[in-house]
Amino acid sequence: MSAAIDLHSGESADSASAGISEVVGAKTDGRKGLLAVIIDGISGIFLPIVNLLSAAGIMKGLLVILSGTGLLEQASGTYLVCDAMASSLFTFLPVFLAYTAAKQFGANPFTAVVVAGVMLYPNLVAVQSAGTTVTFLGLPILGVKYQSSVIPIIMAVGLLVFVERGLDRILPAMVRGFLTPMIAIVVVSMVTLFAFGPFGKVVGDGLAAGYEWVYALSPIVAGLLLGGAVQPMVIFGFHWSLILIGMNNIAVSGHDTVLALMGPAVFAQAGAALAVMVKSHDAAFRSTCASAGLSALFGITEPAMFGVNLPRKKPMIAVCAGGAIGGALAGFSGAQASAFAFPSLAALPIFVGDGFIVYLISCLLGLAVAFSLALILKFEVDIN
Repeated sequence: MSAAIDLHSGESADSASAGISEVVGAKTDGRKGLLAVIIDGISGIFLPIVNLLSAAGIMKGLLVILSGTGLLEQASGTYLVCDAMASSLFTFLPVFLAYTAAKQFGANPFTAVVVAGVMLYPNLVAVQSAGTTVTFLGLPILGVKYQSSVIPIIMAVGLLVFVERGLDRILPAMVRGFLTPMIAIVVVSMVTLFAFGPFGKVVGDGLAAGYEWVYALSPIVAGLLLGGAVQPMVIFGFHWSLILIGMNNIAVSGHDTVLALMGPAVFAQAGAALAVMVKSHDAAFRSTCASAGLSALFGITEPAMFGVNLPRKKPMIAVCAGGAIGGALAGFSGAQASAFAFPSLAALPIFVGDGFIVYLISCLLGLAVAFSLALILKFEVDIN
């Protein structure tokens, strides 16, 4: 399965889309555009682990409730073990995505997992987290947070497909079995550490800087833009820069507005998933929608986004609309987070203070707008 796309040979955009479609394994026809092909490919990567994401999200939400009410001390061994159960999937998410992306793209899944392991190798992570510059053959490697990241490993597996195919064509059969994975691991790992990881960081940092500039102009406009854009940002992992800004704000000044503006979009994701559940006639899929919506309410939106809303496209429009409208009201409320937690139903207590009641209304508004709009929009609910 190969897809060589020559942008200088006069091939049409449809031919280019078809080539990319072959790589990502998405089901498409000539009427589907490049964006649709890419979305189908991304969704296919996440579908195999949707239920796992839902389970982990619910566990994390329950832990927040138990620790927030004092029923479970965060310093206890019980909390440590439960947190490991709830957080391991998200910490090592690139490993799971490496396997599913390799299956989707047609790469060797075990070689892809090794590349993900390089990104998450404990000694390398520890050095980069400490702010120490890592050099390879005298060249510096930019420190990037790969835990829970999405786009670097997907880009890495996409490159792995072409590297493996190229090596299989030029290497003798006698040595292909071990030389292909060895060379592929070295090449793809280097490109990922030097290029793909920093690319995601640069784009994310640019988006974060844009948010700070807009918020200084108007909190309402900031809420409108961030609320509408934050869930699409999650697709590529760009939201981590905003999360880091929120954490830094709390550490420096004791409060933060980024998390508050992100909240309504989380509830909007749940609202759209619940609307899809209402419109579906498939019992098994309705169960998936329910669990994904519940997980979103606890702050883990990936199951609802990748398993329910994004594959059907129009519910994601509802999510963006609900997040934008709710985010604008959240900006108007002036609510701030007094501690760090991912916005969710269980994390609402961190926003108690000035504007809290209006902030609650903004979250409900985000959910209601997304739910209502997803019910109105016409789309194929039960995808075969």
